[in-house]
Amino acid sequence: MRRLLPLSLPLMSLALTGAFLAPVSPASAAPGGAPAAPAAKAGARQIAYEQWDTPAELRSGRLVATRVTRGTVVQKKAANGRRKLDGTAYDVGHWLSPWTKPGFALTELIGSWSATTTGDSWIEVSVRGRAAGGGQSSWDVLGRWTSGDEFSKRTSVGGQGDDLADVNVDTWKAKKGLTSYQLRVSLARRTGTQAKATLDTVGAVASRLPSGPVATSKPGVARGIVLDVPRYSQMIHQGHSPQWGNGGEAWCSPTSTSMVLGYYGALPAAADRAWVGSGHPDPWVDHAARMTYDAAYRGTGNWPFNTAYAAPLAGNAFVTRLRSLREAERLVKAGIPVVVSVSFGRGQLSGAPISATNGHLLVIVGFTKTGDVVVNDPAAPTNAGVRRTYDRGQLENAWLPRSGGLAYVIHDDAHPLPKSNGTW
Repeated sequence: MRRLLPLSLPLMSLALTGAFLAPVSPASAAPGGAPAAPAAKAGARQIAYEQWDTPAELRSGRLVATRVTRGTVVQKKAANGRRKLDGTAYDVGHWLSPWTKPGFALTELIGSWSATTTGDSWIEVSVRGRAAGGGQSSWDVLGRWTSGDEFSKRTSVGGQGDDLADVNVDTWKAKKGLTSYQLRVSLARRTGTQAKATLDTVGAVASRLPSGPVATSKPGVARGIVLDVPRYSQMIHQGHSPQWGNGGEAWCSPTSTSMVLGYYGALPAAADRAWVGSGHPDPWVDHAARMTYDAAYRGTGNWPFNTAYAAPLAGNAFVTRLRSLREAERLVKAGIPVVVSVSFGRGQLSGAPISATNGHLLVIVGFTKTGDVVVNDPAAPTNAGVRRTYDRGQLENAWLPRSGGLAYVIHDDAHPLPKSNGTW
């Protein structure tokens, strides 16, 4: 289910969140004083998303050599400390969330964020947790992020399984379940420069999920709605940019992200993608692949790296998990397409352009009048073949038990989120 596999593997062997592709102080209150979610029944899909976005929410955290200004966290002139990365010295400040209780013993957590970096600067997002018996984990790095790649590289960090939890590329996994967690965002600028890292939003989805197939959900509020999302094929990019994944079967995540950005009219400016060169169709896909590339994983399927790329362009983007297609329907009805991570074997997803995959991302763009799922599937060999309709039950079982209902939610201010029961 995870994806530490070479990108040269055949299409059906690619990993789950990766490329073929291809995420309240010991008080029990969330930011703003909201009570923690009640414990769910055994076998329920336990999911709790928490986000710090507004000035008040960001100020609820602990600021160390940082300050909140104009709704963002920035470093103060005086550094809290110095840190060396690849031989270069950086001044570092921190923002720490309150301790957060999701209301159940979480076994997985995926962070996401919106940030910008200029010059030689970067952010690093980390997490630690507490167990019911009082044990506390060390800090584990969820990802090191930059807006560009001129100075340092975006990367996940392996080899952190020293105590209560470990990080598998972009997913923090607790060995026995943890009752609370705390996020830390470190902002770093090269010492002696005017470089700047700015944090706009940070959040995390905690989950504890049952295994096994799911019953097909009843069609909901989006029957007959299909959003006009542009269609891009990942396969027409085969052989592009070997240094960023080589296109084709490795680029389903940035291709799906680009389709949603195209829907909002939020693709990167022509000047930003001019490096792609002439003769490349849909050059924004090549650009997205470069801007989401994880140097350690050596692929473009890192979930929060994709939403971190999309957030400044669209306005809002984060990783979460959904409990069923009924939740995806509520987003579609609000005009918000949803990127989801699926995997399936032969004969398990009728009409798909590939026979099987260990991991793939596609875009839910709507629903038929009977509740089946209309998607933009980037695995189609051409743009013309990207639009597909999948059986509701088959797609739900390729999605919920396999990736835990993983979803990218990307939206602009003209399409606000509908009310939620904890998944966004």
